[in-house]
Amino acid sequence: MDIVRDSKIDWLSYKWVFIGLSIVLLTAGGFSLASRGLNLGVDFSGGTLVYVKFADAPQLDQIRSVLDGSTLKAEGVTRFDEPEKNEVQIRLARVETEEAQDLTEQNRLLLEVLRSEFDQDRDASKADLNNASTVALSQRLQELDPDNLRAESDSVEFQQHYEALARRVIELRNDQGGIFSGFEAVRQSDLPETLKTALESSFYLGSFNLISVESVGPKVGQELRQRARDAIMLSLVGMLLYIAYRFRTIHGFAAGVAAIIALFHDVFITLGFFSIFYKEISLTVVAAVLTLVGYSINDTIVVFDRVRENLRLMRRQDLATVINTSINQTLNRTILTSGMTFLAAFSLYLFGGPVLNGFSFALVVGIIVGTYSSIAIASPIVLWWQNVLDARKARRRGPV
Repeated sequence: MDIVRDSKIDWLSYKWVFIGLSIVLLTAGGFSLASRGLNLGVDFSGGTLVYVKFADAPQLDQIRSVLDGSTLKAEGVTRFDEPEKNEVQIRLARVETEEAQDLTEQNRLLLEVLRSEFDQDRDASKADLNNASTVALSQRLQELDPDNLRAESDSVEFQQHYEALARRVIELRNDQGGIFSGFEAVRQSDLPETLKTALESSFYLGSFNLISVESVGPKVGQELRQRARDAIMLSLVGMLLYIAYRFRTIHGFAAGVAAIIALFHDVFITLGFFSIFYKEISLTVVAAVLTLVGYSINDTIVVFDRVRENLRLMRRQDLATVINTSINQTLNRTILTSGMTFLAAFSLYLFGGPVLNGFSFALVVGIIVGTYSSIAIASPIVLWWQNVLDARKARRRGPV
C-alpha cells in the first residue's frame, strides 16, 4: 500500500527548522521541569491514595475544606473516573513509617473526618452499611443473630452462616455501584427477610464509601524511583552498544550516537509534556516510556539500515543524498506503522479511562516525537558527524 509515491523530499534541507522546533520543545519542557517538576504518583513519592464514592455529586471544595481543617495532610482532592459515578481521589501525604497500624489509623481518621461533615445526622448506635467490610459486617450480624442460630448450631456453622450472608450483602452493594443510595435495593433483593429487617434496624447508609486504598511507604517509593531510572538508563546504554556495533559501517559510531541522542530527545520531550500538563508519573507511565524507547529506536534502525544498504548501491552520491533517499524509501513504512499505532494509542487515550490515561498519553506523545526524531534529529546528526570528519581530514592534509 503506497500512501506516498516516489517521494523526493529533501529532508536535510529543513534540518534547521527541525532543530529549532526541537529546541523550543526542549526549552519549554526543561523550564517546566525546573520550575514545577514532575507530578510523581504514589508509586514513587510514597503516601496513600483513597478512592471515595459518594451517593450524590461531591463538592470538591467542601471536601478540601474539611480535610484542611483536620490532622490529615491531604495533598490533593480530584475527580476520578466519569463524573456521573461520583468518585473522588484523595491523596494523603506519605506516612513516616510503613507499619500497617499507621495506615489503618490514617484510614480511620479519614472516615471520622468525612462522617463529621457528610453524615452529621447519623445514629451513633448503628453501623455504617456502606463502609462495612465483609469481616465487620459478619461480626455485626453474629452479634445480632437475626436467624436465632446461636443456640441451635455449633460455633463454626454459626460463623460460616453469617459470613456467607455478609458476602451476599457486599456483593449486592457492589452491584449497586459500590454504595447503597437507599434501603430500597435491600428490600427488593433476594436476601432473607430476617436479614433485611436486621440491616434496616441496625445499620444506616452513609453518604460515601471508601472503595479503595493504595499505600506506598517512603522506602518503597525511593526504591521504585531508583529502579525506574536504572531501567531507562540501562536500556539506553544497551541500545547504544548494539546500534554502534550493528551500524559501524556508517561512519564508525555516528549511527549509535545519533540514535541515542534522538532517544534522549524523545524521552526528555515526553517527560516535559508530562510536566507541562502536570500529569501523574506512575509505574505504568514508566512502562510506556520504555515502550516508546523501543518503538523510537526501531524506527531509527529501519532508516539507518536503508542508509547502510544505499551506501553500497550509491557509491558516487554524497551522504546527504543517500540519507534523503533512504528516508523517502522508508516513508511509506513509517506512515503506515506509526500512523496505525498512533490511532490505537489515541483511541486508548480517549476511551481508556483514567487508569490508562497516563500510559496512553505517554504513547501518543512518544509515537509522534519518536517518528519525528528518526527523520529530523538522528539523520542530521549522522550528516553532521561526517562533515566534522571531513573537516578534520582537510585540516590534516593542509592547503593544496
